[in-house]
Amino acid sequence: MTIKSRSAYETQKLGISLAKKLSGGEIILLHGNLGAGKTTFVQGLAKGLGVKGRVTSPTFILVRKHEIPKESLIFWHIDLYRMADEEEITGLGLSDLWPDKKNVVVIEWPEKIEKVLPEKRIEIDFRVISETEREIEVRNLEIRN
Repeated sequence: MTIKSRSAYETQKLGISLAKKLSGGEIILLHGNLGAGKTTFVQGLAKGLGVKGRVTSPTFILVRKHEIPKESLIFWHIDLYRMADEEEITGLGLSDLWPDKKNVVVIEWPEKIEKVLPEKRIEIDFRVISETEREIEVRNLEIRN
């Protein structure tokens, strides 16, 4: 499915909409250049899942954990942009998150750990069309772990 977003607000709305289709156990991979809308999308996704408070990119700390008590879920936002070494990343133990059905895991820059990612995953590509427009392609939404 490919969607054209004409604003940050529309990108967030897409995240909110996708959140309604999640039940836990999903791994969501976000591909796209800097400024393509990945974090904006994650903010909407988090809101749609019921995360309270501000959601920012974990670029410098790598991983942010948000508990969603109402849904008994944990939302993990991972940003691997600043990581250069795959060994360093795999040493973080992120693959321990994949099998837990209470986790919803979103990874920005997943190509840095391609070898350890599970086969069953939702992939989303963000392409910049103009300063405000994005083309967003969602693949494998029907796949559940």
